Amino acid sequence: MQQSGWAAFCDQLKAAGQNVLRPDAPDTEIDRAEGYRVLSRFARLGLEMMVECADPDFPVFYEASNDTIKVFLPNPDNLYSNATIAGDRDYVIRGNRGSVPYLSFGTKANSYAIDGTMASTGELEAEEITFAPNGDFEIILSSARKPGNWLPTAADSTMVIVRQTFLDRPNEKPATYSIHCIGAPHAPKPLTAAFDNNLKRAAGFVGGTSKLVTDWAALVAQKPNTLAHAEYAEASMRVGGDPKICYVHGFWKLQPDEALVIDTEVPECPYWNFQLANYWLESLDTKNRQVWINKHNAKLNADSTLTIVVAARDLGFGNFVDTDGHDNGGMLLRWVGAKHHPTPVCKVVKVSA
Repeated sequence: MQQSGWAAFCDQLKAAGQNVLRPDAPDTEIDRAEGYRVLSRFARLGLEMMVECADPDFPVFYEASNDTIKVFLPNPDNLYSNATIAGDRDYVIRGNRGSVPYLSFGTKANSYAIDGTMASTGELEAEEITFAPNGDFEIILSSARKPGNWLPTAADSTMVIVRQTFLDRPNEKPATYSIHCIGAPHAPKPLTAAFDNNLKRAAGFVGGTSKLVTDWAALVAQKPNTLAHAEYAEASMRVGGDPKICYVHGFWKLQPDEALVIDTEVPECPYWNFQLANYWLESLDTKNRQVWINKHNAKLNADSTLTIVVAARDLGFGNFVDTDGHDNGGMLLRWVGAKHHPTPVCKVVKVSA
């Protein structure tokens, strides 16, 4: 039975490659190469999620996004951790707060492999959590309300996501935590033929997620060099967004002699950032390039507004964001905890100007 399951897994991966070849996707050398690379990255994550860390009785946190796996515009200022859960079980998360500015826990109904959605089934932020004087904490995950720190689950909950957001990462201490299923058996069961279904779900994640990002890229690419919130707000939540974050989505496309100038009011909020991505909605090279900017390192104008310059090279006007050898891709501005959400004004200008 496993032999046929493996063959089906390989066939599903091959079929996912058609998302890279869609007529509405770019066919340049860099875009095609990154498109096939993103499939390989989704395959690694799918196997981690659906095979290696798939047992809801023995959940462990794994990285859903990092320097080499980037799913749907991950925040370069974030550490992301996921764990598999089931809605008919209770869990406890224990850890230490650290000093990271923003820390949130969310339970999700992950259906990326089915219909490209990831609905929220419960949310809990650090400001809602009671911590010990030394920063230690404990959170109960359950469908029925519990005393103390409680994170709701639902019958269709399959995942818990932890977001840590840094402003000045070298000088901030990340939170640490682990998860345990309450009442779990002593040890996992041996593998059975049901393993075939895990492979199927892993391949389904690759196909579903690659379709999701290409659908989204094709959508925002219809209005290049603009940023908007309202028309994408509901969709942002359907794909796993944090309800406390306002996501201002857009698509950028520039000629070699062009730059994108973004002007916006900045609302009062504990955190904001702006980032660039490639066509496949992977954040660009955050290790070696200035491809994003945040509240900590940005310089505001004299009137407290913000101007960002997106270009292939630093033009010397401040708040430079590097296109990293690309000529198009996704872009995203996040307002976290803001009471109002301004819409930025974008303008394409000639570099010579």
